[in-house]
Amino acid sequence: MKRTIILSITAAACLATAACEEKPATNDHQTEAISLPDAREGVVTDRFARMALSCIHREYPNKISHVLNSDGDAKPPKALTPAFYGCFDWHSSVHGHWLLVRLSKLDPASPFTAPIEEALEESFSIENMNREVAYYLADGRNGFERPYGIAWYLQLVAELHESPSAVHKSWREILAPLEVEIVKKMTAWLPNLAYPVRLGTHNQSAFAFGLMLDYARTVGNTEFEALLTERSRTFFAGDTNCPIGYEPSGEDFLSPCLMEADLMRRVMSAEEFSAWLTAFLPGIPDDGNAGWLTPAIVKDATDGKLVHLDGVNLSRAWALEGIASVLSEDDPRISSLQAAADVHKEAGIQAVSDAHYAGSHWLASFATYLTTKRGITNLPEK
Repeated sequence: MKRTIILSITAAACLATAACEEKPATNDHQTEAISLPDAREGVVTDRFARMALSCIHREYPNKISHVLNSDGDAKPPKALTPAFYGCFDWHSSVHGHWLLVRLSKLDPASPFTAPIEEALEESFSIENMNREVAYYLADGRNGFERPYGIAWYLQLVAELHESPSAVHKSWREILAPLEVEIVKKMTAWLPNLAYPVRLGTHNQSAFAFGLMLDYARTVGNTEFEALLTERSRTFFAGDTNCPIGYEPSGEDFLSPCLMEADLMRRVMSAEEFSAWLTAFLPGIPDDGNAGWLTPAIVKDATDGKLVHLDGVNLSRAWALEGIASVLSEDDPRISSLQAAADVHKEAGIQAVSDAHYAGSHWLASFATYLTTKRGITNLPEK
């Protein structure tokens, strides 16, 4: 059985008013319907795939971060960035595409494989990517999506790079020109970043560094890896007593403390990291107690900022698992790290719903990163 997903209710609402006659629809994609398989019972990632497929080619509503150099730059999102215009903003579109690549790679027998490949084929055309490169290189855009969206783009490339699929390999080559330009810009920018950004939102340094490091190791870019490792150590190796009790802030979707620890386990030996963690987060209990870190609460899932806190539960869970993954098996902190990860995962996954676009356009990507253990598995040794 297939179910039809309506990408927008704009047209339906219009039919009930006289405004339809005065303002005909001008965006065909807004009223377009796509037919998708039902999610298989018990396969939570099918639900995530449906959510991503429902948004990567949905242009509106849209929040763009766009520098206009002239009147000619006043264009709709699809005209500006024709590959990554959906899912409300560029970075969410990018990690929505990453989600689809990852799930099709891990579960090629999924009933969603065919619609995923069809959707990605539409996005990953040579023409679309040439225009993405031109947009990225235009005047005034040196800081475009830096570092969050940029890190997710490199993660997308890494996912394609390690895939055995011939189709994925062909897309990886098509995405390479933008990858090259991104690495050039990041390589020039990183030495100029005098201080890390410790926010719990898009500009955070630690999260982006972690994704970019995983990319560099996957594709074998040793120079970029060395630069990221040096920056990570310079910024964070001396940190102690992170005030995790102050978290989360009201609009966080990343934990400043846990994302930093999740980064440092990537650049330190297990022994060095264990000692660093003791000084950095001295309050981790050793009795299996989960109560030392409680999940965030969202009181209004329709609010695009407040719903960030559903994301902080998901990202906390994967960071906690990542931290635990490099500690020695007899480390007494592991049980409490895993217990906290479990309660955050439960809260986070329950919140991944298509009921409100404020969260549905991005939370499935975070849930996929967590449930498929992307930050832990299938990565080269450091």
